[in-house]
Amino acid sequence: MEALEKFLGEVSGLVWGPPLLILLVGTGIYLTLRLGGIQFRLTGYSLKLAFSKNQDTKSKGDISHFQSLMTAMAATVGTGNIVGVATAVVLGGPGAIFWMWLSAIFGMATKYAEAVLAVKYRVQDDDGEMSGGPMYYLERGLKQKWLGVLFALFGAVAAFGIGNMVQSNSVSDVVADTFGINTWITGIVLTVFTALVILGGIKSIGKVTSLFVPIMVAFYLAAGLIVMILNFSLIPDAFATIFSQAFGNDAIAGGVIGAIIRYGVARGVFSNEAGLGSAPIAAAAAKTDMPGRQGLVSMTQVFLDTLIVCSITGLTIVMAGLYESGDLEGGALTSASFEHFIGGFGPIIVTIGLVFFAASTIIGWSYYGEKCFQYLVGSKKLNIWYRVLFVIAVMIGSVSSLDVVWLFSDVMNGLMAFPNLIGLLGLSGVVIYETKRIQEKIKEEKAEKRKTA
Repeated sequence: MEALEKFLGEVSGLVWGPPLLILLVGTGIYLTLRLGGIQFRLTGYSLKLAFSKNQDTKSKGDISHFQSLMTAMAATVGTGNIVGVATAVVLGGPGAIFWMWLSAIFGMATKYAEAVLAVKYRVQDDDGEMSGGPMYYLERGLKQKWLGVLFALFGAVAAFGIGNMVQSNSVSDVVADTFGINTWITGIVLTVFTALVILGGIKSIGKVTSLFVPIMVAFYLAAGLIVMILNFSLIPDAFATIFSQAFGNDAIAGGVIGAIIRYGVARGVFSNEAGLGSAPIAAAAAKTDMPGRQGLVSMTQVFLDTLIVCSITGLTIVMAGLYESGDLEGGALTSASFEHFIGGFGPIIVTIGLVFFAASTIIGWSYYGEKCFQYLVGSKKLNIWYRVLFVIAVMIGSVSSLDVVWLFSDVMNGLMAFPNLIGLLGLSGVVIYETKRIQEKIKEEKAEKRKTA
């Protein structure tokens, strides 16, 4: 087992090495330039569209714009926002947070393109339910079905690991440490909750996440804002530390600038999944009249996940300064940093946040994995068995040691990105075309509002 773990660790290091990270960020930069910096021009409109009370109910699709966004948020706002950010700071220093921000900014363009293609090439089954994502735009758009099969295979497997057992394991461990509750009890509760939600399919998932995700994010942000407000004087120094260590002379002279960039980008991608191809599977289910409109909604996910939620974690850790000792890492560092500012409530807040975040990730990834599985078998008749196995895996993860599972899933998760990025680059012309269409539509809608005003 140790030999297998070592081997998988080496493979994971190769998969998530500089080539993939350069390709991820490079694709984001390329799309940003070709799209004229769409994330800078239309983020305000996108947020208004995502959170509008007047959601599209007439267009084809299974769930609303908002529910689609919340399903994607459910899958991405997870352990990466609490554990991943802390790991980035420990391994790459505070400067890694800057590179996390930068990768997220370009990642918004990537996420936009993913969603556009997902809606553009989605299909409707005999029951009227939508299916879409990288496997479909690789097959129907790029005409490379073998790449679609590879993506679906990697996605179906990764869902059981990073999207399931790793999350349930994190929950059971942190609940046991904080509240002393047996992992079996946590596992049973989490398993029942998961079963009740996912066995009802995407409409059930959409309803739960649209209620669940806003509450959990608001809870964590409220705790973080309390820390910021009560310690406002520390914020300028925290930003100064982040920027100075991101590309300062000390980093360059010490030869660690590469590590800072690597861990910042890697943990940012781990958190928001821009470029991995997971979120467009949820985007394809949205009720929308144009691919570009859902693309705009989807790109706000990266903004909310990394530039808002991850920033709360990162700033709290840097402000507390406990990372400098080297004695703490991961969730323990985040927990101790909150405790440093708000006492005994700190670990409780982080624990509750981690429980909510991880549970939501399980729900979101259940849908991703199921759609990948459905693509592979060519029918949705077997989906119920995938859901049953997925629910069982939640319990297994809650009570097991998962080092090998984590590494194997990490490899599968990274491998998802390669075919997806090939699809994004190969179909970038389609994204440009759909972007021109939605921009013209937005202009027409604004002109009509001025006439009726």
